[in-house]
Amino acid sequence: MTEAVTPPLPPVDLPDQEPAVTPADIRDGAAVALVVGVCGALLALLWVWLAPRVQYVSNGQAVFLKNTEGESRIGADGTFFLLSLGLGALSALALFLWRRRGGVPLVVGLTVGSCFAALLGWRMGLWLGPGSDVAASAAKAGVGVAFDAPMQLLAYGVLLGWPMAAALVHLCLTAAFGPRDPAPAVPWEGTYPPPHVHADAKPPQG
Repeated sequence: MTEAVTPPLPPVDLPDQEPAVTPADIRDGAAVALVVGVCGALLALLWVWLAPRVQYVSNGQAVFLKNTEGESRIGADGTFFLLSLGLGALSALALFLWRRRGGVPLVVGLTVGSCFAALLGWRMGLWLGPGSDVAASAAKAGVGVAFDAPMQLLAYGVLLGWPMAAALVHLCLTAAFGPRDPAPAVPWEGTYPPPHVHADAKPPQG
């Protein structure tokens, strides 16, 4: 019984493929990181404007919380986190509308820019809020007069809200509405398996 031999297939000329990452993609990713990072200033302004204020009061010798049962400190963290989520989703949507095809450099630029935006919003919010010198603020306000405490984040994990929201929303948009991979340029013209593979075996002559 002879063994069937599959003849080699003729070589197929494939079109030249473009590199996965081009210098233009890297430039666009850097631009995305810069623009998104600068948007952290908007986070700072909104946080200072919308966050509930913690108030202190002085008795002339020490400074105390005006409302010891208030939830303003937690509210400041929650406000920062919710604003970060919203701005992260908006930045991902803007990037998707600008470059629908996506790409690794753009996603990296969005993530890096989002991390920088969260840090900028936090530090700039501390600077724009009430002064950090509590003793000077108490002396200026006077005895028994409430004054605003400095802005503060108690849970530093909220700084991850912007980058997590941006990456997740961009991934979902790309998966749902992004362009699909094109069909192969060279269609398959042969048959598999070749007809002679399943040909009826003949007993050896002899």
